[in-house]
Amino acid sequence: MTAVTGASLGLGLDAGGTKTRWALSRPDGGLVAEGFVAGLTALQVNTGDGRAHIKHTMTDLAAQVAAYGGAKRVCAGVTGLDSRDEQLCSAIAGPLGISGEDVTVHSDIEIAYRDLFLPGEGYVIYAGTGSIAAYIDPAGTLHRAGGRGVYLDDAGGGFWIVREALRHIWRLEDEHPGRWQQSPMAVAIFERIGGSDWSFTRQFFYTSDRGEIGQLATAVAATVDGDPFARTIIEQAGVELARLGNAMIRRFGLRPLALAGGAARMHPLIESTLRKQLTHGAELTVRIAEAHLAAARIAARLLS
Repeated sequence: MTAVTGASLGLGLDAGGTKTRWALSRPDGGLVAEGFVAGLTALQVNTGDGRAHIKHTMTDLAAQVAAYGGAKRVCAGVTGLDSRDEQLCSAIAGPLGISGEDVTVHSDIEIAYRDLFLPGEGYVIYAGTGSIAAYIDPAGTLHRAGGRGVYLDDAGGGFWIVREALRHIWRLEDEHPGRWQQSPMAVAIFERIGGSDWSFTRQFFYTSDRGEIGQLATAVAATVDGDPFARTIIEQAGVELARLGNAMIRRFGLRPLALAGGAARMHPLIESTLRKQLTHGAELTVRIAEAHLAAARIAARLLS
């Protein structure tokens, strides 16, 4: 086997609220290694705690990558990013021992799109911690629907699912204290966060990062068959994701759609509801976006 070194490898990152996936690629597109570390977002660069988190995460990533000789060039897809951010580039580059000029950053959805479609080919509906639909036109311009952030919208994503579930649970508790015990969804959620007292919900929701909150959506999806409101939330997630796809169709016409992201695959009801709500004639496939691999190939090509 031919030895590889950091000087000949491109590093690709797909950074979201839940985790940051990474991959190393040779210039010929061959995959050398892949893995993951904690999630990070572009917004974290604006706070001291956020910058410390990015540094810790990238230090962890650099240690993993070092086993393969490191990397000379980085292409990163980062959630929460609208344009190149020099401070973010430097934060990514520092622990890797390279210059910020050797880091290219894009929004995570742009990298995911380029992994699934050629420009002008189709639309991507992505549901992870948040939700967004994207289209890159033949001229290379990125158009989006949704993706406004979990505190404003991002309906259909994992964070939204958890927020809707907790809102329902605690409104019902206001009227009928103890009713949570009759809800498989509430029982599953309270088991995951440590207890049924309000203090446990408050501690979890207001101190956890958005990725951790989004992961709790699996507890909602797991109780669909036994809890009518869990089913309602998961169905509504499908409706909300269809809205994003329909917005793209209204703006740019019928094109194939790809549904991707961990939240989109949590329960078949999300996909089936989405299909029913899409504009007549729309074609939908469920895809696994390997954006970190696409980013690694981009970074490796930039080396040459």
